[in-house]
Amino acid sequence: MEYNKKVSLKNNIDVIVAFGVIGIVLMMIIPLPTAVLDMLIAVNITTAVVIILLTMFTTEVLQFSIFPSLLLITTLFRLGLNISSTKLILNNANAGDIIATFGNFVVGGNYVVGIIIFTIIIIIQFVVITNGAGRVSEVAARFTLDAMPGKQMSIDADLNAGMIDEQEAKRRRLALQKEADFYGAMDGASKFVKGDAIAGIVITLINILAGIIIGVVMKNMPIGEAATRYIKLTVGDGLVSQIPALLISTASGIIVTRSGNDENFGTTLGKQLTAFSKVIAIVSVILLFFAFIPGMPKLIFIFLSSATGFSAYMLYKDEKQEVIAKQEAEEQEVMETEKSEPENVMNLIQVEPMEIEIGYGLIPLADESSGGDLLQRIASVRRQCAIELGIVVQPIRIRDNLQLKTNEYVLKIRGTDIAKAELMTNMLLCMDPMNEEISLQGIQTIEPTFGLPAKWINKDQREEAEIKGLTVVDPTTVMVTHLTETIKSHAYELLGRQETKMIIDNIKEKYSAVVEELIPDLMTIGEVQKVLQNLLKEKVSIKDIVTILETLADQSRNTKDIEVLTEYVRFALSRSICNNLIDDNRVITVIMLSPELEQLISNNIQKSLQGTFPAIDPDTTKKIFDEINKTIESVHFYENQPVILVSPNIRPAFRKLIEMVFPNIIVLSLNEIPNDVEIKTEGVVSL
Repeated sequence: MEYNKKVSLKNNIDVIVAFGVIGIVLMMIIPLPTAVLDMLIAVNITTAVVIILLTMFTTEVLQFSIFPSLLLITTLFRLGLNISSTKLILNNANAGDIIATFGNFVVGGNYVVGIIIFTIIIIIQFVVITNGAGRVSEVAARFTLDAMPGKQMSIDADLNAGMIDEQEAKRRRLALQKEADFYGAMDGASKFVKGDAIAGIVITLINILAGIIIGVVMKNMPIGEAATRYIKLTVGDGLVSQIPALLISTASGIIVTRSGNDENFGTTLGKQLTAFSKVIAIVSVILLFFAFIPGMPKLIFIFLSSATGFSAYMLYKDEKQEVIAKQEAEEQEVMETEKSEPENVMNLIQVEPMEIEIGYGLIPLADESSGGDLLQRIASVRRQCAIELGIVVQPIRIRDNLQLKTNEYVLKIRGTDIAKAELMTNMLLCMDPMNEEISLQGIQTIEPTFGLPAKWINKDQREEAEIKGLTVVDPTTVMVTHLTETIKSHAYELLGRQETKMIIDNIKEKYSAVVEELIPDLMTIGEVQKVLQNLLKEKVSIKDIVTILETLADQSRNTKDIEVLTEYVRFALSRSICNNLIDDNRVITVIMLSPELEQLISNNIQKSLQGTFPAIDPDTTKKIFDEINKTIESVHFYENQPVILVSPNIRPAFRKLIEMVFPNIIVLSLNEIPNDVEIKTEGVVSL
């Protein structure tokens, strides 16, 4: 309680600042004693030194985001001091000790030299520092605003890839907005500095001319004495005003020219100037050469050559020690890993749901700084899978693996290799839609997703290939297409209980009644997961999760058989299942099984924990496969998607029979075809 009663300077700084700003305005009106003016001039110089040191020790611009506003306040403060000192100079020919000391120190006995020195300082301040800082502020503001969309996309890509969480994404977006606001404010604030420099020149000229006139006419001074006194005071006044202005202008130049890093100005400067010992050694040799040029001061150049040579030697020793220290640190890390506690070992046995391993040559595809867009494309794949299949694909990790071939990549599901291929990063993949031979020069290969013959061609052959009607894609598209089809084929493996719970929790927000009726009273999340996996295994979208859950809620009261429940759900999703198989005339083209073959399968169905399957001898099974293959080749299906229509009672068993050999054939039952769709039978599979 006693602590709260204490008056804290930090807690009341806002009140002090408010009074200070009002005081600056009053200072322009109310005459100040010379002692008070000296105090305020000292405060002005102190503030300028603090500001330039702060800019040198900050590591990012947002650590000093108040700088544009502070620039305006300090400019106003200097102008107030100029007005107050002008009153004292013109009225009393005395503006305090600090201004007099600066004037005597610079001007000395020759006020012409003083005017020249003051003019040089003004030129440096106005032409070099102020104009340069203003131009940099303007360009930085423009580039920052132009780069914002790209940086926003980068943040979204990291979020979609799972590299950052939502909280970190919000923090980065806020920092990005603040940075844009800072550079925009600096662009405007730099105009105040420029105006301050012009005002300083005008005030100096007025002080000199008006002071000489007042001294001669009103104070009856000889013109030489009046010129000497008023020029000294004016130059002193200008110096105590322009030196802090020069420091603050330099600070604004430093803060807007800083490139983004995690170190302050001095540390960065020291590291980068001494980063290459060879450069310092070459400088030492060049300085030694200058020492032997006739007329040159030999001792100075020999001294500088010795100093830089010694520095180069010490830097070389430091570099060697850093290499040794790095090797020792790596060895120590390996030893600590081997001795690590069980909690650390647990991280090593975790398996990612899905990941991509790439060889060294494919790293540029994932490097945004090199123009790689693989991360954004993978984020699009996850969205596409959510739209088409209704599944939540967890963030896909990308790792480099030096054990792979240079241009090779591997797709993994739960740590197991699923597919692999090689890419030519500087070439394009060319394919013929008609599956004919490609006449272009290139490297013969096989397209990894669909196994089609293809060629890698040079980028300058693209136009020629497109004129011939060939399909041309870049390496990233090849990998992304392969990834997409792999996810679709193995979606049932990626749908775990956690993903199922996420889908159910999401739908529960709007359809709580159906979820609460089904789970956990009638079915568990694990049982719902198995039904969804059965659907995904046959590439049936589970996006209409409400219909699926309502069907399960209706039918799970009668049976707990997962296979039977899956068939009920398929019947409920019949329009969705058949949608892509029906042509424009509402006709679905299929082949059927002969009554004898259907009877054979029906008579040999056996039930197991994994569902029903037909126990048919190998020879008969081979004949069935041969007949299916022969019939499919003789029929033209819509969108080249083979469809076999069977009786509802044998559909699950027949699907299990052929899924290993014909994974892409769709097996439908009569119940799954809507009544308004015409069935066109183009072939019959019989023994």
